[in-house]
Amino acid sequence: MKDYKELKQPIKTIFTDIDDTLTTDGRLPSSSYEMLWKLFDAGFSIIPVTGRPAGWCEMIARMWPVTAVIGENGAFYFQYKDKQMKRVFATAEDVRLENQKKLKVIEEEVFKQIPNAGLASDQFTRLFDLAIDFCEDVAPLPQSDIEKIVKTFTKYGAQAKVSSIHVNGWFGDYNKRSMCEIYYKNEFGKELESNMESCAFVGDSPNDEPLFGFFQNSFAVGNIMNFVDQLKEKPKYIMPGHGAHGFVELGNHLLSL
Repeated sequence: MKDYKELKQPIKTIFTDIDDTLTTDGRLPSSSYEMLWKLFDAGFSIIPVTGRPAGWCEMIARMWPVTAVIGENGAFYFQYKDKQMKRVFATAEDVRLENQKKLKVIEEEVFKQIPNAGLASDQFTRLFDLAIDFCEDVAPLPQSDIEKIVKTFTKYGAQAKVSSIHVNGWFGDYNKRSMCEIYYKNEFGKELESNMESCAFVGDSPNDEPLFGFFQNSFAVGNIMNFVDQLKEKPKYIMPGHGAHGFVELGNHLLSL
């Protein structure tokens, strides 16, 4: 992993995680929100890529200084432009509804095994996935319980990714990377993989691993050090600051280029 200041080429498009990347201790501080505006006003395309739900993403796409938002770990992207909300989904509606029934079975089994886990408070605004809270609004669970939650998802053939606060599980052959590629192809008319020099990704946790490995310019804020030994695909650069502070450091560097 390199010093972030070694990045010299200008960046035009920033894909960024939200929780513990733009936020610190569960809040979006003025510093990172102000940096989003600075980047947006300077002409950067900013696309949050998050495990957070459709309900949140509707608001983010409409009200934040962003170009679009990818949500529920790659299930969709929303783009608000010219007073129109564009929504692109990874799976058809009938498939989504059938998958929700299968996720309910997994939810019941998880809570039988691990009663101290929680259902994510934003679950009611989700369309595609099931989010199990292991430290956001519940007492932190041990790593062994987090691993049990992941195994329960995978036992039923679902995908499962661990963020800094939730285990997110879903049925479908999509992830954060695949929807980033779909978004870029649809909106820029180009293949993302062929335009890596002008793009960057910044994240903080194991569920960002597909993007750490994919992006030529992949960054992590400092709290990635809590997880870095778990990662097969590591970020190319690590910021000194944690959470929002690390994002602001990166933003200032990208503006300087």
